[in-house]
Amino acid sequence: MKHFYFALAWVSFVLGLIGAFLPVLPTTPFLILSAFLFSKSSPRFHVWLLSLPVAGDGIRDWNENKIIRPRAKVLCAVMMAMSLGAMWTFAHVHIMLKITITLLLSSVGLFVFTRKSK
Repeated sequence: MKHFYFALAWVSFVLGLIGAFLPVLPTTPFLILSAFLFSKSSPRFHVWLLSLPVAGDGIRDWNENKIIRPRAKVLCAVMMAMSLGAMWTFAHVHIMLKITITLLLSSVGLFVFTRKSK
């Protein structure tokens, strides 16, 4: 199972990295999942992930205390609002897809804003 977890950790990490540049794809949940999977498969890469300058502290806060920093909450809200605004204004996709994405991002927002802050 270690090899399976290791592969999934990398997939999750890459999705999180992509999510840093695509507003529709969330970054933080994928990085947290990567940290969990690396902790089960590769202590070396788990330490590496937690030592990343931009994401390491936030992942550590979540792993140790289930805390999401206020700055991260604000950034999350702004990015989701911009994503939803752009999607509803410019995307020419089926209305059900727009509603599904809106419900998904609203659920993520509810989860994020009901977590403790530092």
